Amino acid sequence: MPHSSQRDELLEARYGRQATPANIIWNDQIEALLAHRSVRAFTGEPLPDGALETITAAAQSASTSSNLHQWSLVAVSDPETKAELARLTRGRNFAGYDFVAEAPSVLLWVADMSRNHAISAAQGSEPVVTDYVDAFLMASVDAALAAQNGLVAAEAIGLGGVYLGSLRNHAKELAELIGLPKYAYVVFGMAIGTPDPSRPSAVRPRPPQSVVLHRERYHALPPEEWTEDYETAFKDFRAEYGLRDKTWSHAVAVGTSLDYMDGRENLRRTLEERGYLLG
Repeated sequence: MPHSSQRDELLEARYGRQATPANIIWNDQIEALLAHRSVRAFTGEPLPDGALETITAAAQSASTSSNLHQWSLVAVSDPETKAELARLTRGRNFAGYDFVAEAPSVLLWVADMSRNHAISAAQGSEPVVTDYVDAFLMASVDAALAAQNGLVAAEAIGLGGVYLGSLRNHAKELAELIGLPKYAYVVFGMAIGTPDPSRPSAVRPRPPQSVVLHRERYHALPPEEWTEDYETAFKDFRAEYGLRDKTWSHAVAVGTSLDYMDGRENLRRTLEERGYLLG
């Protein structure tokens, strides 16, 4: 359990100086969750024995819609395949992530309806549910819940990682690369390994809880009521770690523009080719 000053430092790192919540219920698990940071620099060590099994057991302990288990995990450690995965993170307007090739392992979290589709067909039933958006969403949520449990487990055994949504830039090529069946697609990747202490990462600030926590009904805060404080925390973080100077609002504008899609605008077509009709 951290001392009060350590707790204050952790909350300030997560929220900035202006908006730290006052009544967090502390224990070791909460502390570990609040200390999460994305890790993009790894040592050359392979994953320890049992790491993948531990991560998978934690992932399988996550909730799964209707007990259908509509996700799979493809763990990649082959250097040539990792190099190809690094290439697939690139886009027309994005240089990609070279560290993906350097990570000891890249985990590909798959929304996978192929098993249940085959089981249903073998039972003589027609698996029409797979034609609808809700089924696609259920499988994607299953994969996301499993992945987050997996990452928490990885951090608990001394590893670190980072999500790789950019792999959806080339969803079709990725599916072909790892031999996915129909009714399956990679929701995102995750580079994991032992964090390199010579290239440490840090806790990134988040918006104040008043922005995301709504009691009883949704109450939208006008941006001018909260973004200034968050911009301060965002700017301080980037300055402290030598990152390029920019505002969070500008990052939002870029992240909601067509340029950000960088190939993902083709995702629906790929999903339809893979059997998801999204009706």
